[in-house]
Amino acid sequence: MLGHFRLECGAEPVELCRSNGQRLLAYVALRRRVSPRVLAGTLWPEVTEEHARGSLRTTLPRGDQPLVRCSGDSLVSADTLHIDVHAFTETALGVVQGGGPPPAAQLPQGLLRGEDLLPGWDEEWLLPERERLRQLRLHALDALAEALVREGRPALALEAAWESVRAEPLRESAHRAAVSAHLAEGNPSEAVRHYRSFQRLLREELGVEPSARLTRMLARHGWRLTSR
Repeated sequence: MLGHFRLECGAEPVELCRSNGQRLLAYVALRRRVSPRVLAGTLWPEVTEEHARGSLRTTLPRGDQPLVRCSGDSLVSADTLHIDVHAFTETALGVVQGGGPPPAAQLPQGLLRGEDLLPGWDEEWLLPERERLRQLRLHALDALAEALVREGRPALALEAAWESVRAEPLRESAHRAAVSAHLAEGNPSEAVRHYRSFQRLLREELGVEPSARLTRMLARHGWRLTSR
């Protein structure tokens, strides 16, 4: 569901009706377990409850290996269904919780790609999910950059920091990570150049200055920054 909706069995695509089947499967897959009443009311909010439940019954995917199954009074996604959103969440949370970067000289590609959740879909129930994933990705990128600096891998740290900057240019934590990576690499002039660029952006967009925390990072390396 990251980038676009796709359903595959092996290497073969599986077609589902966009207006109903995809929406139903996406909702259940995101939540893993949901009440049929809540699901019907969310997907068909403008009809009666009886009509919504009827639409739910006719839309539920069927087959020898159902993608959605009943479990007690709930509908759950099949255990065999691999859901990229949950894989992304697991990776990002692992970084945020201190798991750090992978041992090899590479970065988690799911964090770098930054694909939106079901772009083009305008369902209201998707909005908080999109924002949750966006915030989680930003926090994970910042944490990843910091961990890579601590491990002595500043070049990769910069890659993670710049992904965060591109996603949200006014987010100071991303710029702190970039400055920290420049300093760790022994390039204080690059760190100051980055700071000045961010300073100008903040002034133009918000009329504020970078935080004292960011300024102190450079001061500890002998750079005394004054307002221009």
